[in-house]
Amino acid sequence: MTPRAGMLIAAGALVAGTVTVLPAAPAGAGEPTPRPLPLLAWTDCATQAYPRLQCATLKVPLNHDDPAGRKIALALTRVPHTARTFQGPLLVNPGGPGGSGRGMAGYVAASLPAKLAAEYDVIGFDPRGVGRSEPALDCKPGHFAPVRADSVPKGAAAERAAIERAQSFADACGEKYADVLPYIDTVSTARDLDAIRAALGAPKINYLGYSYGTYLGSVYARLYPDRVRRMALDSVVNPHGVWYEDNIAQDYAFDTRHKDFMAWVARQNAVYKLGTDPAAVEAAWYRMRDALRETPAGGKVGPGELEDTFLPGGYYNGYWPRLATAFAAYVNDADPEPLKEAYERYGEADAAADNGYSVYTSVQCRDAAWPRDWSVWRKDSWDVHAKAPFSTWNNAWYNAPCAFWPVDSLTPPDVTNDQVPPVLILQATDDAATPYEGGVALHRLVHGSSLVVEEGGGNHGVTLGGNDCLDEHLFAYLATGKVPRGEGDAEVDAVCAALPEPEPEPVTAAAPTAPEKSGKRAGAVRAEPAGIALHGLLGHVR
Repeated sequence: MTPRAGMLIAAGALVAGTVTVLPAAPAGAGEPTPRPLPLLAWTDCATQAYPRLQCATLKVPLNHDDPAGRKIALALTRVPHTARTFQGPLLVNPGGPGGSGRGMAGYVAASLPAKLAAEYDVIGFDPRGVGRSEPALDCKPGHFAPVRADSVPKGAAAERAAIERAQSFADACGEKYADVLPYIDTVSTARDLDAIRAALGAPKINYLGYSYGTYLGSVYARLYPDRVRRMALDSVVNPHGVWYEDNIAQDYAFDTRHKDFMAWVARQNAVYKLGTDPAAVEAAWYRMRDALRETPAGGKVGPGELEDTFLPGGYYNGYWPRLATAFAAYVNDADPEPLKEAYERYGEADAAADNGYSVYTSVQCRDAAWPRDWSVWRKDSWDVHAKAPFSTWNNAWYNAPCAFWPVDSLTPPDVTNDQVPPVLILQATDDAATPYEGGVALHRLVHGSSLVVEEGGGNHGVTLGGNDCLDEHLFAYLATGKVPRGEGDAEVDAVCAALPEPEPEPVTAAAPTAPEKSGKRAGAVRAEPAGIALHGLLGHVR
């Protein structure tokens, strides 16, 4: 569920304070023997944006089945409650897998109504392997350095080179982290969540998860249903497709969303002057892609980097205006500079992205079985590419290390659940990263859940991003635990209208200032529009 540009490390605060806690027993076991729990040592790590932010470190077992064995460290953040009424901890996760969650605590606390935020300890955390948790994985630094070969293989030799590149990444992970990789998976991370709960001294958790965070939450709820107080899941992973099938579904959905973008550009012909026919605009985009194969823009943007640059537009349409500006400048003015700048803003990988990708592959390759016969990947990719060419091969190579992963795969847990309190599910109908069917599927699997739909919405991550209707459902749920209920047998319990499409920006618009680019700069996050700030934290742009 991670974009190619990788993961954003936000908030930029040092982590201090360490405590070791033994986890609760896994599902099916009896309650752990009660024992005094040490308190987390929270220390001040305030930022300009979040002056009450605190940090701590929690040590947990690498292998939860061996609680006396090797420990790893999880980096946590907190905005503590201030009200006399205390509703417990609200753990937040931005997805990935591989996304840093330390920046989410401040953002969520600042985005909730003040009275509601005051009733919760909002807890962010870097999952195992991520960010400032230790060890932080980085299998092969610079794996996405430009200019890569065209993602669509041109002949057997090009395909073989790409296969070898993917296999070398898997080999590098195995060589550097052989002792860690067996424990970088969703179930282990869910057990980390319960260790955090125990360290907080809380009998139950509240949870808000986006994207992959919805799957993590679903697994936690399956393992520990009696420890869930409230759970809101935004932009839902289809649990039936973990993970190979879900990625194929993404290929189709991102191609559709790219066509939506091309249609928007066509409607803005007065600004971008790329034509009024969406098919013609899309054809111009692919001609640009072909030209970049011969001459990469600014020496950095070839076809693969172009896909990396435009893929975030499939996550969030707030990026469309600047992407369209770069597209138009290249096509109409033969000016590659805006395209290079767009790549540096939206697609270029840095050390945080290398870390995020290392964890992404480690979790997804370990969680579930992937085809080990490359001929299966080849056939599926060409079949899908014929219908959805925008990012199919790019996505195939992104996940290809799983064909050669050095650790055997697990069997995904069944997340069917009839024991948790009402779960709030929020889903946009045209989400590309986690298509709509995933929200419906989880709604059917989790008894008593409520499905709130953003009709016509195409963004990924829809609450706390500017849609007041969706936010009101979230706020009411966190305040009271009550969820909306549809009439009779209606599958959807409530519907919100999508936000208006973005307004175009003139092609001559000035480059963004440093504060505007501050999805990665603590202290300026809340100055941005809610959607831009949220999607920066969710990792959809660097």
